[in-house]
Amino acid sequence: MTTTGLTAAAPARPTGVPRWVETRAMLALAAPLILTNLAQHGLALSDTILLGRLGAESLAAGALATSLYLVMFIACIGLTSAVSPLIADGLGQGLPDAVRRTVRAGVWAAGLVVAPMMVLLWHTQTILLALGQEPGVAAQAGAYMRALQWWMIPALLFMVLRNALAALERPGWPLAASLAALPLNLGLGLWFAFPGGLDLGLVGVAWGTTLTEIAVVSALLVVAARDPSLRRHRMLSGLWRFDPVRLARVFRLGLPMAATGLAEAGLFEAATVGMGLFGTVSLAAHAVAIQIAACCFMVPLGIGQAATVRVGLARGAGDRIALRRAGAVALALGFGFMSLCALMQVILPRPLIGLFLDLDAPGNAEVLPIAVGFVGLAALFAMADGVQAVALGCLRGLQDTRVPMWIALFGYWGVGVPGGIVLAWGLGLRGSGIWLGFSAGLLVVAVLLVARWRRLSR
Repeated sequence: MTTTGLTAAAPARPTGVPRWVETRAMLALAAPLILTNLAQHGLALSDTILLGRLGAESLAAGALATSLYLVMFIACIGLTSAVSPLIADGLGQGLPDAVRRTVRAGVWAAGLVVAPMMVLLWHTQTILLALGQEPGVAAQAGAYMRALQWWMIPALLFMVLRNALAALERPGWPLAASLAALPLNLGLGLWFAFPGGLDLGLVGVAWGTTLTEIAVVSALLVVAARDPSLRRHRMLSGLWRFDPVRLARVFRLGLPMAATGLAEAGLFEAATVGMGLFGTVSLAAHAVAIQIAACCFMVPLGIGQAATVRVGLARGAGDRIALRRAGAVALALGFGFMSLCALMQVILPRPLIGLFLDLDAPGNAEVLPIAVGFVGLAALFAMADGVQAVALGCLRGLQDTRVPMWIALFGYWGVGVPGGIVLAWGLGLRGSGIWLGFSAGLLVVAVLLVARWRRLSR
């Protein structure tokens, strides 16, 4: 078998399909995935807005806790992401039980990793104090996490089902559930956190998000069980049965994906922790800038997820021309969108910051100029961030995950973190140096991933 998984028994079959047809198919699949990403990110986004209204210290504490949570969660997402390329490849080969067996293995994999993650997150305050964070902020972050961490269990089950439906090219149901979650999360957050409701402060924001995710995954389970076109796959059948062969395939493909996600998430967690060493004001400004960057990132992330499916289907069918075409279209779409995002961040930093921070509040006067500078720096890495996400999705469609893992580790931790340390402390650039450091790491990863895609797809 070659590196792309195409064998002599399944030669490439030229399809003669114009590139615009692939672009239309890619967008048709990517659009609901992008909107689902934005809606799911909207939960964290609305939490940031609510925390910002509680004050700069609550915003900083929430940023620390959320950043640590996302490191663990993204690692788990990487593992469950193996569901999509495995199903796509199975469908391309015409295997009738690919969906059911892969969903079951994905649920088992998520269950096996979530327990140790929960234990670690329970000790968030201790971890943050050991990392040199301010005691008051660390205490608030710890209290926030002890409610927020329960979000992980339903969220991982949602990711397994969502990846399965994406591979089936049925992403509409996860989108509908995610869109319905936004007003519910905002309403619950307002009720739990503020006067007039339970007035629990930042802990109330976390409980609102956890209960919202439980409602979302419950709705998706009902759909999977009752939708006629999905019911025939019996994806929820026999979830209690242990399938060591398929579970091993999920771990073999998913563990490098988890390590890749952990490397990237760890980079941003290191940046957040490092920013906290420069004080609450810098940390609050960083929290706003990173949310703006994350909103833009949801689009190339969705394109990359669509590319995994389109490349995976072509791989399973043995169609090398379709495989290369899907990757080229996805990379062009990701680069183009993030170029527009970078331009917007340069031209309109204050209106963007105003979405997350009350610009007229006296307590935010110190935060605003620092946040403006960080948003400008975020434009530097926007295009590289988008391209690496899409290239990673293309390579996952080829079931190539091990080498991308090493590329990510080198770029993020061999370039990004050391570069940020040198610039922030060695050259005295403080928070700006941290942003420049991980921008360099993202650029290195993007270049190397695209080079690998070009070599393997040939």
